[in-house]
Amino acid sequence: MTDLKPNTLYQLSVPVFSRYLHQLDELLSEMQFFAKQQGLSEAKLLAAKLADDMFPLGQQISTAIGFSLRTCLPLAGKDIDTFSPDSISYASLQQQLQRSLKCLQLLSEEQFEQGCPAKIVTQAGFADLSLSPSEYLQQYMLPNFFFHYAMTYAILRQQGMPLSKQNFDGYHQYPKGFSF
Repeated sequence: MTDLKPNTLYQLSVPVFSRYLHQLDELLSEMQFFAKQQGLSEAKLLAAKLADDMFPLGQQISTAIGFSLRTCLPLAGKDIDTFSPDSISYASLQQQLQRSLKCLQLLSEEQFEQGCPAKIVTQAGFADLSLSPSEYLQQYMLPNFFFHYAMTYAILRQQGMPLSKQNFDGYHQYPKGFSF
């Protein structure tokens, strides 16, 4: 695999994470409205899981948000700060998301060009990894971000929230009431 230039790493990471964090922000707002409409408590909805051995909804959201900075900060030669909340609530998730978006906005292509290391050392569960910047971004971090982002979507669907691909990617459009 050919390693990408640092400025390309910037272009393939910061704008992607920024876009999908904005999508996640919209999902959080819609999730709150849905919960109120359905009479679901915040705690109950954020504790919903697809399976007993998986993270609950609130942790899936927080983890997805955290992956944005766990990805971009090392690529820019910076220490990781994920702004993870001590306890998970709608308010703490919104705060984590907004702080992460602001942090991403402060990153520049120059930081990636000047600070991008030859290898990034990280952990995947209990595995120690040492990856090239391209492998780190494309084969490890982006799939992990989208895994937790997709689990958020799946749990919300499981809970009865009417979502479509439009809510996931912001590109698709369907008429109201459309289903496959």
